[in-house]
Amino acid sequence: MRTQPGKSISLWDALSASANLQACSLLGPQTRVRLNDLVRGSSLGGRLEELRGRSVLIATRDQVIAALAMIELDGLARRIVLCPPDLASGHLQHLTDSADVDTFVFDRELAGLSADGVERHVVSDGKIVSAQFDRRATCATEWILTTSSTTGAPKLVEHTLLSLTGPIKRRSGLAEKIIWSTFYDIRRYGGLQILLRALLDARSLVLSDTHESINDFLQRAASEHVTHISGTPSHWRRAVMSPEASKLSPSYVRMSGEIVDQGILDQLRAVYPGARVVHAFASTEAGVGFEVHDCTAGFPASVVGDDNGGVEIKVVDGSLRIRSPRTAVRYLGSSAAPIKDRDLFVDTRDMVELRDGRYYFVGRMDGVINVGGLKVHPEEIESVLNRHPSVVMSVAKARKNPITGAVVTADVVVKSDLDYAVDGVRGEALRAEILEICRCALAPYKVPAALRFVKSLDVAASGKLARV
Repeated sequence: MRTQPGKSISLWDALSASANLQACSLLGPQTRVRLNDLVRGSSLGGRLEELRGRSVLIATRDQVIAALAMIELDGLARRIVLCPPDLASGHLQHLTDSADVDTFVFDRELAGLSADGVERHVVSDGKIVSAQFDRRATCATEWILTTSSTTGAPKLVEHTLLSLTGPIKRRSGLAEKIIWSTFYDIRRYGGLQILLRALLDARSLVLSDTHESINDFLQRAASEHVTHISGTPSHWRRAVMSPEASKLSPSYVRMSGEIVDQGILDQLRAVYPGARVVHAFASTEAGVGFEVHDCTAGFPASVVGDDNGGVEIKVVDGSLRIRSPRTAVRYLGSSAAPIKDRDLFVDTRDMVELRDGRYYFVGRMDGVINVGGLKVHPEEIESVLNRHPSVVMSVAKARKNPITGAVVTADVVVKSDLDYAVDGVRGEALRAEILEICRCALAPYKVPAALRFVKSLDVAASGKLARV
């Protein structure tokens, strides 16, 4: 996505210039669109020109309809605001006010949404109708994404198309048949990255639905012969529990968004022995920092200080920091803190430790459990719990304690073919095995004081393990 100084180039320009667009489709459970049809038509009917220069919020349930609107509006709208499907209704007004939204694009599922000060609505059903417009890019559209937030209103992060596409290396030709898919929603950074990869490479993309089960999605991805698929580690831990997972035959499996421990890497290598398993570090603010290709948790120490494509990494007081042309421009809002420091580094607040020439992620700076004045990162404990071959996923959390203030406890999901009762003999034996692994790998104050077997763990709409 390189352009001459002073000249705007849009997602539409990149797509319409592709010689392979006839092979590219967006495939959802309800909506299927060939992008070659979009070159000669519009999913927004005769109203596209009305949106030129406007700040447009895309609020659709159907991801295919959202993707079509993004393609058409980039380079034409002043601002594209992506509304994630799990946005609390009470935060919609904050979103429209902060991003100065003057137009909504809906599908029929969400056509009843409204906010003060927004009167212009466009309703799309994803159907391509014949239409002729002046498609020339007239502005460098601002892309506004929200961060996931457990409390309060989400932050609004501004990107450009260049910062979003910076990590993407375009392939030439169609010698290799690639069909992309992702567990992510494309209104979030991780999903948007996969959408842009597919579009710029003119590859088909299989999209999920908010109300679609893991089983149904995996079954549909398998029927579409998906070759490349991405998600968070939590997405994948849930997926490998499904009987439909074995029906997929991907050649490329990608993870990002959460700490990737050795347990999930080993599980994916066992389920998909023919796939290349990659994990990447990325965040909405910092963009994609780097990728790890050696199927090992953490990342080589050589990554730090490396200037790879303009990306520089450093560690300050244990916190990972990134300077890159892929980072976001700013947070929206007059009172918002700057994203970058004075040296243009983003403090990711992800904590790492150097061990034997490799950095390992131990947790978030703001997620620490305080046990008698000693810091415990829940993610570090989970990575140890997940080493046991019977454990699929786990979550560590704090429980109040009158002496130490808090102690660590853990909920654990075991493989579906193991039916351990909480008080059963086999269950107690498994609990003892798991805790022994913890005692061998963790300091005593980090070992869970209680371990409970549960059927499932909550995963947020962002694909990350839900934490309180």
